[in-house]
Amino acid sequence: MPHVMELLGKTRIVVRDGKVIEVGEPTVKWCPIFDKVRGIKEITPEAARENMEFRIKDFGLFTSKRKLEQDVFVGFGASEVMMTGLNRDMLDTTVTVCDGAGTVITNNPKLVQGMGARISGLIETEPIDAVINGISEKGGIVLDPSTAEINPEGGVLKAAKLGYRRIAVTVVHSENAARLRQLEAEDELDLLIIAAHTTGLGKEEAMELFQHVDITTGCASRQIRELIKPLAQVGTAVPLFALTQKGKEMLLERAKEVESPVLINTMPLPVLPEHKQPRELV
Repeated sequence: MPHVMELLGKTRIVVRDGKVIEVGEPTVKWCPIFDKVRGIKEITPEAARENMEFRIKDFGLFTSKRKLEQDVFVGFGASEVMMTGLNRDMLDTTVTVCDGAGTVITNNPKLVQGMGARISGLIETEPIDAVINGISEKGGIVLDPSTAEINPEGGVLKAAKLGYRRIAVTVVHSENAARLRQLEAEDELDLLIIAAHTTGLGKEEAMELFQHVDITTGCASRQIRELIKPLAQVGTAVPLFALTQKGKEMLLERAKEVESPVLINTMPLPVLPEHKQPRELV
């Protein structure tokens, strides 16, 4: 089974044996983050290929050389928020994903950041023994080392069996978020649900997502931007939105760890300056 990830304008890329073997078409033409960080002025299939090859070469994605400890990539991202939650004892553990391992449970803040900083929309992956062993050595638990399945509900159930209650979990689909809320009530858990990789969501899915998540990324989603009524927002180009008080408190806590100056103000949200938005929102 190959590895499949969507990145850079939701371009679908397939990787096998450390090589890019298939590249799809991007749905977005420009991303302010990748323009700023990597100087990418237009997202094309070739730009997406080059970015994936860069991640493979420099960070070992989808290979046995995967770097599991990495610096902060953006001030406010899903992995950065979870890292802060663990650092500040607001969370007991996290359920997230990593290429080469699938769903991972960990309360190691550095591992959360290392796994999440350089992946975007991980669609499927296959086990890589070196990655799984590295995660285990750093205090992570791979849900299924034999398949590297991506299963947020299974990860939360496993974390609950291990005695964790305050659990942050990342999701992509609204149905996962809905089922997680059911598990939360049944098992008396305290979940922080973070939606990621939201580009291309339809209106109904976006509205359903809002009912269940605490925090969502804006990505390049037109529906998120037009429909959301957040309690808090961080960032204006590719923002994170808090939809619950719990999510708001987590974003504000993250702001304390951001090294650059931070402006906190009250105003109607969302705030989305036109010149900073990804082009051709979908």
